[in-house]
Amino acid sequence: MGLAEVSGILWKERELLELLLFKLEEEQLVLASGRTRWLAHATREVEFVMDQIRSTEVLRAAEVDAVAAELEIEAGPSLNALAAAAPEPWGELLRGHRDAFLTLTAEIQALADANRDLLSSGARALRETLLGLDTPLDTYTAKGKNTAASAGGSRAHFVDEAL
Repeated sequence: MGLAEVSGILWKERELLELLLFKLEEEQLVLASGRTRWLAHATREVEFVMDQIRSTEVLRAAEVDAVAAELEIEAGPSLNALAAAAPEPWGELLRGHRDAFLTLTAEIQALADANRDLLSSGARALRETLLGLDTPLDTYTAKGKNTAASAGGSRAHFVDEAL
């Protein structure tokens, strides 16, 4: 066990974060296209990658604690503290991982926020559509007669099935 193993785990985490970013972009494309048929599948894929990240984080934490003991620093150090205590070239490599994590995390947060906004606006549109089903729509026959007035209670409803 050592810094090489920690670096290997950090590379794996970076790959998983990039995969999460890709899956969030896929989810956003599904949301933006209105093809909600695939939304549950896209969300499951995001959750699957999140589970993999959690498992890798546990492995990383254990490995970092072992390295912290070797470097004679407190257990559970931040990546920055570990980089400061590690000999070169490991310190520089760990700082590179830290910078990459900060960038990926910011991108993931921005994309997750955008997806949340798309979901809430879609839910709001669906709610408004469903509430609008109680009010009669004014439609016209081929002869130009108002169906809502002449039908005596029967009314046409238009519902976007994509919602």
